Amino acid sequence: MQDHSQKHPAIEVLGLSKKVADASGELSILSDLNFTVQSGATVALVGASGSGKSTLLGLLAGLDTPSSGTVCIDSTDLYALDEDGRAALRKARIGFVFQSFQLLGHLTALENVMLPLELRGDKNAKQKALAMLERVGLSQRLKHYPKFLSGGEQQRVALARAFVTEPPLLLADEPTGSLDAATGEAVIGLMFQLNREQHSTLVLVTHDSAIASMCQRQITISAGRIVADNSSIDAHTATTRSQ
Repeated sequence: MQDHSQKHPAIEVLGLSKKVADASGELSILSDLNFTVQSGATVALVGASGSGKSTLLGLLAGLDTPSSGTVCIDSTDLYALDEDGRAALRKARIGFVFQSFQLLGHLTALENVMLPLELRGDKNAKQKALAMLERVGLSQRLKHYPKFLSGGEQQRVALARAFVTEPPLLLADEPTGSLDAATGEAVIGLMFQLNREQHSTLVLVTHDSAIASMCQRQITISAGRIVADNSSIDAHTATTRSQ
């Protein structure tokens, strides 16, 4: 298992702003955000719908470009890179879990999990994907296409795909938003367990206070600004119980 711990921060957000044009002129989505995330930390981005949480997550991944400021991932300035450079960094260092799963419908569960490994040229892609799908409890569903899997099973495939490359940074956008409460609880528990095993840094967007409290830190965003940045007592308790 890789140990991704580093002396420098996993993420540095420096003067980050995002503005877009709308019918009334210019709309400010994010305004002058500044924060640091240490390697191995678990951080929840919380706030009301429309507060800018998902926009921030996209900027942390280099999927969008800021109006001003920048994001450094593992000391690399994302926005000093061109689009191809940011894509290469994502492939090497970032895993994603989406609310809508984002599985490829024409690929089986096994093929979906193999894909990021194959894109890296990993000759052991099948063996690693098989092991990860077994780890998430889907060894009997390898040849099933997404449309034949339940929502919980699809999200577990998505978790396997995100973790199979052992990324130093995992970004999750409302990972249980499409699931019922019981299934969501099981999936989120699995995600945190895999994250601890791989010593990765986790940043997730959630509206669920129970999920947020499982993180070591919660950053609350309102109208594009950070209005609170708190550590969670519950996160320490949850981590202690899981050991």
